[in-house]
Amino acid sequence: MMMPLPSPAVRAVFDSAPPDTREGLLALRVLVFDTAHRLGEPVEEVLRWGQPSYIAPKGSMLRIWTHSQASFALFVHCQTRLMEEHRTAFPGMDRIEGNRAVLFDRVGEIDADRHGMLIGRALTYKRKG
Repeated sequence: MMMPLPSPAVRAVFDSAPPDTREGLLALRVLVFDTAHRLGEPVEEVLRWGQPSYIAPKGSMLRIWTHSQASFALFVHCQTRLMEEHRTAFPGMDRIEGNRAVLFDRVGEIDADRHGMLIGRALTYKRKG
């Protein structure tokens, strides 16, 4: 899949992250776009609260950025059941902060299948059926 180039503003945010963190953030970015492509879902990359954020028309917003308890994190909307569903489907497999984030310290902790399922669920959260 051809990855869209980030806007200059989004690129500047990625560039501001420490190198190891940036590698993880960019890996999550690729997983978001790959998952959206696989599902046939359009996704828009924007900045929200100064963080790279991903919005699909029938989805719930995802964000990726640094975290005080980890190198980087994948954030979901805290008023959804997304993190609860993820925790139930994959008990004990991730470090999770409450109902809002999966925490990572290294890019190797990203699992395309497991975290791709969470991303896919977020991108289609408001879809009926």
